[in-house]
Amino acid sequence: MEISDVALAARIGATIRALREKSGLSTRELARRAGISQPFLSQLERGTSAPSMITTYRLAEALGVLPGALLPAPESAHVTVVRADSGASIPVANRPDAAIGRALVMQPDTTLEVIEYVVTPGQYLQEWFQLPGQLALYLVSGLLDVEVEGVGSWRLHPRDLIAHDAALRHRWLLVGDEPAHVLFMLAHPAEGTAARPVHSS
Repeated sequence: MEISDVALAARIGATIRALREKSGLSTRELARRAGISQPFLSQLERGTSAPSMITTYRLAEALGVLPGALLPAPESAHVTVVRADSGASIPVANRPDAAIGRALVMQPDTTLEVIEYVVTPGQYLQEWFQLPGQLALYLVSGLLDVEVEGVGSWRLHPRDLIAHDAALRHRWLLVGDEPAHVLFMLAHPAEGTAARPVHSS
């Protein structure tokens, strides 16, 4: 049964607080390590705000866990079915115009992430990321430019796939006036650390 966004935020907040306390970190120290403000961390822990994708990665890195550890575990540890109207919604960044991802696979104790994006014109998408592991991006529909810093830029058309070392600094840019439907897949190293989002300078 799909839980509401309010209930999901409360469960994520409780998980963040439990992991912070287990690590022996104060809210001030965890906020510092994650690059967010202490008041915002307090809002997250109380469940009055939900973390963006960037904040999820930063908190996971600061806590020494994979990003999926911050999300509620599925009811079955063996088989997970994510229906078309379910899956946790996670914005790319902490801003109102950010593109929204749908976490299809992002669970505790798994090194695989699968996130679906439907990006429309005007939504913010172009955050720079660096992640441990290997990633693949499959474009279902629309047009998307994928830029890998210092390596090159590629325009993806429907049914194109790009894969690369996720540690390379990269970002996506929507092309044209049509939405882009994207499947993002990330395989973290088995003993790796959390993702490391970075901002362009």
